[in-house]
Amino acid sequence: MRIIGINRSTYYYSLHRYSQPKNRTCTGGRPESRYTLTKDNTIISNEQVKEWICELIAGEGLTYGYLKLTYCLRKKFNLIINKKKVYRLCKELEVLRPQRKIKRKHARKLARNRLVTASNQLWEVDVKYGYIAGEDRFFFIMPIIDVYDRCIVDYHIGLSCEAKDAVITLKRALFKRQLLAVEGKPVIRSDNGPQFISNLFEETCLELNIEHERIPFKTPNLNAHIEAFHSILEEECLSRHEFSSYAEAYKTVARFIRYYNTVRIHSATHYLAPAECYQLLKKNQLQLKPVKL
Repeated sequence: MRIIGINRSTYYYSLHRYSQPKNRTCTGGRPESRYTLTKDNTIISNEQVKEWICELIAGEGLTYGYLKLTYCLRKKFNLIINKKKVYRLCKELEVLRPQRKIKRKHARKLARNRLVTASNQLWEVDVKYGYIAGEDRFFFIMPIIDVYDRCIVDYHIGLSCEAKDAVITLKRALFKRQLLAVEGKPVIRSDNGPQFISNLFEETCLELNIEHERIPFKTPNLNAHIEAFHSILEEECLSRHEFSSYAEAYKTVARFIRYYNTVRIHSATHYLAPAECYQLLKKNQLQLKPVKL
């Protein structure tokens, strides 16, 4: 074997392979067992197990799938059997229940390149976590930022952040900017968090005639403005405080967001505070560069 350059294992495998009958198909994997054991090591043939499956279906298990049938076989007949084998036997009997097909109710709209030239054209939303050391638990912050004027239009702070919280915050943001009754509402851009892919949030966007677009996975740069705000929030607020209670955390973060909107200047808004910038834009007394993203 060494002279001709063949491994010994390869040689013996080829001898074994070609010594098999020609009508036998050589397949990999573990061969299928022809019997099943009970808990007292009694051998039960697969044909008998099939009969028991049919009895269960005809009796109490008319609506059972293979998983529930597995538990019934274990409980009633003391079989040591897994769900994969029950699935295979049910497939041979052609008694598998039709699988439920999950259809997405709302089509996913991917974020696309945009040129933002005014306020209320594109809002970004995302969720950030804060830590309460005194209570050893996290809390949630979900702000909505206007990409053009950099204003935090509204926000949610809570010990949980569910789809209903996202919906309430979105409606409140529209109300604050008097956009509930207007035709052209902002596009809302989010990531793929559970709050934003929920049916409730999508249905609310349809009801309010708002276009909701989601960024692809692992592309936070497409949600850059809200990510930048989260970085500011972390550096200038969260990292500087050790909260002893949720009430303290809520008060501190809410105060910082007010400070960010009304006092903290921003280079992209001609070194004005975002709220001041928004008021000047409404009066056509200020012009900003279009935002490309």
